[in-house]
Amino acid sequence: MWEDGLNPTVLRDLAANWLKEDAPNFDYGGFVVGNRPVSAVILAKEDGVLAGIPFAKAILKEADCSVKWKCEEGEDVKAPATVGVVRGRAADLLRAERVMLNCLSRASGVATVTRRMKRRLDETGWKGILAATRKSTPSFRLVEKYSVSVGGGCGHRYDLSSMVMLKDNHVDLVGSVRKAVENAKKFAGFCYKVEVECRSLEEAEEAAAAGCDILMLDNFSPRECGETATKIKELCPRVNIEASGGITEENITDYAHPSVDVISCSRLIQGYKTIDFSMKIDKSSL
Repeated sequence: MWEDGLNPTVLRDLAANWLKEDAPNFDYGGFVVGNRPVSAVILAKEDGVLAGIPFAKAILKEADCSVKWKCEEGEDVKAPATVGVVRGRAADLLRAERVMLNCLSRASGVATVTRRMKRRLDETGWKGILAATRKSTPSFRLVEKYSVSVGGGCGHRYDLSSMVMLKDNHVDLVGSVRKAVENAKKFAGFCYKVEVECRSLEEAEEAAAAGCDILMLDNFSPRECGETATKIKELCPRVNIEASGGITEENITDYAHPSVDVISCSRLIQGYKTIDFSMKIDKSSL
């Protein structure tokens, strides 16, 4: 299911580039082991949410290896666990090993922290959306955004073309929130939502009056966020309100206010803990 939304051409290109980066010239270890057919197991060495299978499959396929998965994407895995069995020629399999494990490790780390934070929010009874931010790793954005979805969150906008986001620098350069929203709507038309990052109640009121679709309350304290969100909803019930800035796993439930529709957090794809995986050759296959 998760793989259906990923472009196979993009997956193939990513896998090829990752493998080329890791072995741009001669693979000395590959020369040592040769090309005998072997099999190996992929082991989860820590508890976590398994994510990144489509990327791991693409890497293994690019290296002329095959894999049979023992666990499903998005499954809560308890270590130690065999999550997959890989087959291929020895040199090919070892060439794919570290690149494939790196993707699984990082994707599963993102999915694990996302699911943990989502569960904390669900326990409060809050009905809003947990979203990531655009503070992703260069050239690794697709993996991180995808993994947030596997963990139960929302990737938010994927890039600068996905939605109109007017941040503090946009507003300061144009001169006012109203003018920034007007300019955005002229260019974006009806196809794109317009979100405004607000630093105060006054900016939030101005953005709502100007017709923005989403208000981001940036770096508000939990109390200020709840109070401001309530006032804006009374003024303009149609606008969606996003809380962001300074939100951590420890304080996220403090922002789960009924008037807040979205909570976005950079912690989902920035500074997450990876989940440890390894690959071990099945000696019986030698």
